[in-house]
Amino acid sequence: MTDTVLDRFLRYVVIDTQSDPASSTQPTTGKQKDLGRVLVDELLKIGLADAHLDEHGYVYATIPANSDKTVPVICFCSHMDTAPDFNGTDVKPQIVRNYAGGDIKLAGDTGRVIRVSDHPELKNQIGNDIVTTDGTTLLGADDKAGLAEIMTAAQILVDNPDIRHGTIKILFTPDEEVGRGVNKVDLKKLGADFAYTMDGETAGHIEDETFSADGVEISISGVAIHPGFAKDRMENAIKIAGAIIDRLPRDIAPETTEGQQGFIHPIGVTGSMEKAALSFIIRDFTDTGLTEKETMLEAIVKDVISAYPGSTYHFQVKEQYRNMKVVLDRHPEIVENAIEAVRRAGMTPLRGSIRGGTDGSRLSFMGLPCPNIFAGGHAFHSPLEWVSRQDMEKAVKTIVELARVWEERA
Repeated sequence: MTDTVLDRFLRYVVIDTQSDPASSTQPTTGKQKDLGRVLVDELLKIGLADAHLDEHGYVYATIPANSDKTVPVICFCSHMDTAPDFNGTDVKPQIVRNYAGGDIKLAGDTGRVIRVSDHPELKNQIGNDIVTTDGTTLLGADDKAGLAEIMTAAQILVDNPDIRHGTIKILFTPDEEVGRGVNKVDLKKLGADFAYTMDGETAGHIEDETFSADGVEISISGVAIHPGFAKDRMENAIKIAGAIIDRLPRDIAPETTEGQQGFIHPIGVTGSMEKAALSFIIRDFTDTGLTEKETMLEAIVKDVISAYPGSTYHFQVKEQYRNMKVVLDRHPEIVENAIEAVRRAGMTPLRGSIRGGTDGSRLSFMGLPCPNIFAGGHAFHSPLEWVSRQDMEKAVKTIVELARVWEERA
């Protein structure tokens, strides 16, 4: 077993761990446990005697404290699954060593190119070793980079007892990509006071703010009748659904928003003449913004369906996660210590927000405050995904320094 962060990463990405939103099991795919078993075996070899995989697909482990101080118990967390958005089977990682600049053509599909114009962070990677796919699959740096970084940092902490730290917990989760990453986590067993997800992007970045998120399901019941006798009687549910989509504001969509702007995003539509269903995700950085967008969407539905007197609709909102900043602002030392660790690891810390969510969003509201730290990957969920060895090494150093900072400041 080799123990560099790159070696670990290359081992993990070839194990297919895609989650499945259509599955009702936990984990949603059994193959996620294949990686879980590998990780447990490696943790045991490092010397973490309590490492285990539970029936729901979670990996737990503990690095015992080596300090006489009373130090808060911190946890490092990453997810084992990869996104269902693109093929994750038979990943063939490619390494561009000593990257000299310029676009990167992918060998397995030459039509796919990682262009500097689309990925300006490549300009900061000259001389680094960049890992890509061959273009036929996603890479899985989201979040196997985080896994490799936590595993490598764990080995460093165990092998170097002169680095003083409190008790450190490790948590690897399934099903983050389908929004179920902490559904079955046992926080009492975990026993951590604070946590960090290693699931961010650019080196040096720390995120303590995420979207707040809801899902909306709209069902439409139309009036079905033989088309030969439909004059003034048929109310086609498919056309009603289409009219709703057509009425969505163009400036409140993912493709037209950035920064702190939220959006209304249709993610699914099915239907027949009699019944149709629409699925949406609603995102905003405030709960008020969510409510405004949901009210706007239902107003559109009501207005459209008012032209169809025989038809009805059902509008259901389901909470998904909330902005972690509400919780993290009550514990400023969590982010302050991360900023110091990034600085000690040789980077300029950049604090920001995520136009998305992590396991940390829900963990924070479950009682485990949990910001997000960079893992180094880019172009997640796509065949253009890439990560550099050097950025993963910076993340490893950040974890080690963070353990040290918490002990020093206890």
